[in-house]
Amino acid sequence: MKSLLTALALLTASPALAADKMTLLLDWFVNPDHGPIVIAQEKGFFAEQDLEVEIVAPADPSAPPRLVAAGQADLAVSYQPQLHLQIHEGLPLKRVGTLVATPLNCLLVLKDGPVQELADLKGRKIGFSVAGVEEAVLQAMLGGHGVTPEDIEMINVNFSLSPSLMSGQVDAVIGAFRNFELNQMEIEGVEGRCFYIEEEGVPSYDELIYVANPDRMDAGKIARFLAATEKATQFIINNPEESWEIFSATSPELQDELNARAWQDTLPRFALRPAAFDAGRYARFEAFLKDSGMIDALNPVEAIALDVTAQ
Repeated sequence: MKSLLTALALLTASPALAADKMTLLLDWFVNPDHGPIVIAQEKGFFAEQDLEVEIVAPADPSAPPRLVAAGQADLAVSYQPQLHLQIHEGLPLKRVGTLVATPLNCLLVLKDGPVQELADLKGRKIGFSVAGVEEAVLQAMLGGHGVTPEDIEMINVNFSLSPSLMSGQVDAVIGAFRNFELNQMEIEGVEGRCFYIEEEGVPSYDELIYVANPDRMDAGKIARFLAATEKATQFIINNPEESWEIFSATSPELQDELNARAWQDTLPRFALRPAAFDAGRYARFEAFLKDSGMIDALNPVEAIALDVTAQ
């Protein structure tokens, strides 16, 4: 009896099993696009899944997918269009979940400026931040309005998209996020107007996704991560004001009018089922890139995305 009591005492005194650790690299500094991740952390939904998630904002926004491919992190927040190109470059990456399920990218112009329709961009300047997919997007958007790539001048404005537009350096910018740049311009007293790319010949896609190295990943941990962010998304949708208070309280830099507006505009775009994916959507965008000359061959969907809940 004494030995049994001693064993029970030792058992109850033993520490709980440690949570599984994960490292998630963001695509940029923390902003409302990352709402479900932050809420899952703050509400303890990761802990409920026995996960300890380290969330890291990158010094170089282009680095996270490559770091995940090299096995230096479990997950990265990235972009579906870039993933297609990175896989063709040979990076061992796959989409394993969705964060923002609609395009955010738009072609942004001044509301009362000289560009009132896409045909007005002929002979004008368009600013961009990151070369690559944007050329294919513009070609698809402008091609239906009689404007060719030779009819426009592309100018790299780095990440000064709305400032370059407001200052008159360019007539339009591609790569502006409709939940941020539009609000930023309005706050500064200049109204903008978005031409929505998915309404102008570009296949719809998942703007923000989670990518992993399929050869190194732990599918079970990722499935639990996605379950936690799904619960966080449900909480956000059901409690938008409370969730904003929780989110914004994590950093003084988030407590301003721009982030508050962006939060409201991003809510309907979060993926309600982050583990689910539309295979046709990935096949269509792969075909779009090939038709645009961005890639030489088509990868099958299973080489681009997978369902970790089925692993």
